[in-house]
Amino acid sequence: MTARTDTLLDPRVRSGLEMAGLYVLSLAGALLLSGLLVAATGNSAFKVFGALLDGAFLAPGRWGQTLVVAAPMLLVALGMVVGVKAGFFNIGQEGQLLIGAMAMAWVGTRWPGPGPLLLFVGLALSMAFGGGWAGLAALMRFRRGVPEVISTLLLVFVAAQFSGYAITADWLLRDLDTTGPTRSVSSAPLDEAIRLPVLRIFGNEFNWGIVIALALAVLLAVALVRSVWGFRLRMLGHNPAVAQKAGVASTRMGSLALFLSGGLAGLAGAVMLAGGSSGFRVTSGFSQNFGWQGLLVALLARSSPILAIPMAIVFAALRTGSGFLAATGVDRKIVDVVQALLVLALLIPPAVQFIRDRRKALAMAGEEA
Repeated sequence: MTARTDTLLDPRVRSGLEMAGLYVLSLAGALLLSGLLVAATGNSAFKVFGALLDGAFLAPGRWGQTLVVAAPMLLVALGMVVGVKAGFFNIGQEGQLLIGAMAMAWVGTRWPGPGPLLLFVGLALSMAFGGGWAGLAALMRFRRGVPEVISTLLLVFVAAQFSGYAITADWLLRDLDTTGPTRSVSSAPLDEAIRLPVLRIFGNEFNWGIVIALALAVLLAVALVRSVWGFRLRMLGHNPAVAQKAGVASTRMGSLALFLSGGLAGLAGAVMLAGGSSGFRVTSGFSQNFGWQGLLVALLARSSPILAIPMAIVFAALRTGSGFLAATGVDRKIVDVVQALLVLALLIPPAVQFIRDRRKALAMAGEEA
């Protein structure tokens, strides 16, 4: 009995319980505010949240669609995790996703060969091209001292303009088979043999994109904790000076981290395209803000590959569930507000913990002085 009481009074256990309580209270507050907002529009909050659940999970075939949407978000989040663990903040995944999708479209619509081989090559090249796009930021960071936060963000706009040009240029990605007075402003659709295989379980359909994303999440989680590479990556992120003294080359390791971060975002673009997004075509606005939402997933998962899995499913559920809101008479934009409130709610506990740790550090520094 005494041992159990001591365990319950252990500071780490108490801190964990307090954090769990903060998360519960924050989420409850966000849901309450969301309900009040919906009620202010003259609608029933229970009806709206019921429609969201139906659209995301409960209606026939919906949870399969939610998994399809979660896959690219999870891949983008994993890329963010790699960068953050090394101490680099790549926020240009929206552009890297577009570059990866274009690489997949280029291989799938312009290269000859058997479908399965082209699918594999397309996925591989999407990682290489997305990583290369992030590599430009790494080059500027280590050769000219340009912060990667700025360069990766600016490269998003370059990628958007480049993709807009690519789908209008015959020699790049424009669909050459369209006829009539107006020509298509998109890439040609991927052939059926070049699309991701579909799994069917309990009346739900989802492609292999979620399988790839889950496998990479587990692989990354293990590599960060169990491998020498992961140890060096985390060492660089915690203290670059100590890492350099221990023999970790910051330029090489940092460049690799940014390359992998962009590569996973590029793979997300390929998974979206080969999974059916925009009718298996690269179109204007193809990315659909998946890159930005993937960043939020990584942020709320606190750079944990495993925690990123449920977070990606939550964000995907909000996206897929919003399609059922039309039946309730509520504008789908309300989902954006609900999502923003949930993001703020999930940020409150880490912020409280940071403030507490900061105060403790200042207090200890004052006592030592």
